Parts: sequence; C-alpha cells; structure tokens
Amino acid sequence: MRRFLDRLYSWSGVLAALCVFAIFALMLAQAFGRELGILVRGADDIVAWLCAASAFFALGHTFRHGELVRVGLVVNRLGGRARWIAELFALGITSAFVAYMLWSVGRFVYESWKLNEVAQGLIKVPIWIPQLTFLAGVGILFVAVLDELVLVLKKQKPAYQVAEEERRASGDFSETV
Repeated sequence: MRRFLDRLYSWSGVLAALCVFAIFALMLAQAFGRELGILVRGADDIVAWLCAASAFFALGHTFRHGELVRVGLVVNRLGGRARWIAELFALGITSAFVAYMLWSVGRFVYESWKLNEVAQGLIKVPIWIPQLTFLAGVGILFVAVLDELVLVLKKQKPAYQVAEEERRASGDFSETV
C-alpha cells in the first residue's frame, strides 16, 4: 500500500508539472502564431483549465514533501507527547476541512454534469470534464492528509517532518528564508 500511495503522490506531481509545461507550450504557440498570423483558438480557455489542474494536482505531492505552507512555530517547539497530540489535532482538523472540500467539489462537479453545463469560452466542452482535475487533486490531497494522520496515530514521524529534517541535514534552509 505504501508503494501505491507514494506513486500516487509522485504521479500527481508529474501531472502538475505536465500541466505547467502544456501552459508554456500553448503560450509559445500563441506568441509565435501571432507573429505568423495564425490564431490558436481556445488557448486562453485551455490555459485557464491547465492552471487550475496544475495547482490542484500539486497539492498532495507538495503536502507529502513538506513544501505546502504549514505553521510549525508552535508544533516544532513541542516535544514528545505534546507534539504528538498537536500533530493529531492539526491533521484531524485538516482532514475534516479537506473532506468537506472534497464533498463540496464532488457535488459541484456532479451538478455541472447533471445540468449539462457547457464552458462559456471559445471551446464548447462540458465543463465537468476540466472540473474533474479539481476533484482529482482534492481527492489526492485528502488521501495524503489521511495517510499522514494514520502515520501519526501509529506514532511515526509524518512524511513532511521527515522531508523537512532531510532538507535541513543537507544544508537546505530555503524554507526559513
């Protein structure tokens, strides 16, 4: 199971990176097309969808690698049982909020599908199709938060703490700048 979850987080990071690359490619195509008198129809719509997809696909990956913004001022000063309780509390609250977000996003996408809502831009596509990336990204984040919660319940260090310690051990203090 650990291998599957780690691959899920890695692939979501890869998908986020591919979305950013696709944005780059589309914007270059638009720039060169403009010089050659060629119109790249719907590129703005696609870039907008790719921006959202890249942001949400990256959430689970960045959370697991300790790159998502966390306020560790209090938790990092605690030790032993107090830190364990604080981590459980923080991950419990986070999982509740992300669960609610997942439910809301799922309902939002379902309503778009049910109402046959179509994108309002140049490309007439059912809007639930690009919205699925939103749902998938939040779903992966939810799995990542639950994964960390289970690790902390087992009294293991959460992956984001391990990643932070590895960065500091290697001399990378960039997150404290």
